[in-house]
Amino acid sequence: MLKKQEIIAKAKAAVMEFDDDAAKKVASDALAAGIDPAELIEEGFTVAMAIVGEQFAAGTLFLPHVIAAVDAMQAAIKILLPEMEQMGAQTKSRGTVVIGTIEGDIHSIGKDIVATALRIAGYNVVDLGSDVPIESYVEKAREVNADIVASSALMTITMINQMRIEEQLNEAGFRHNVITMVGGAPVTQEWADRIGADIYAENSGDAVNKITALFTRRPF
Repeated sequence: MLKKQEIIAKAKAAVMEFDDDAAKKVASDALAAGIDPAELIEEGFTVAMAIVGEQFAAGTLFLPHVIAAVDAMQAAIKILLPEMEQMGAQTKSRGTVVIGTIEGDIHSIGKDIVATALRIAGYNVVDLGSDVPIESYVEKAREVNADIVASSALMTITMINQMRIEEQLNEAGFRHNVITMVGGAPVTQEWADRIGADIYAENSGDAVNKITALFTRRPF
């Protein structure tokens, strides 16, 4: 049986070689070997996507390559998600998270990974999907009495909508009731501080750790 580090290495290679079939095989091998799916995603597929992103920014890869890499990663995640969701269903809910990709962004893979990681950690996750209108976050947060409102922005031109979520939560008189979290490729801690978000999450593990740390300290 392949060792964990060998499987993680194969996960990276599958994405960087744009190989859907190899990515699916890695996912299946990982489950058979008892490897934590979230760990495989974070240390294998996500790391590879970060490298692809850097190469795209440097001009050594082009948009079709990025799309092909995303397709390979998604092919694997489709196999991993049922197991991850089952793991999450076995734990008692620790709070309710409303999450979505911000209006103007149609890509959702990063948000999907964070949502799944939060479910595994025991949170009730209400996933609004992608290209979510600002008012939907506020309406859904009020409807489900959310503890956390999280938004992902994948482009610098859509980041401003994360600020508008903060504004609308304030206008609705609901901001003090929730923790807000922002993430996404162009998002930084500096941006989170600027708009008044409670948490900046770099990745799914960071999101779970920071939400849990803040959630346990904050009275509701």
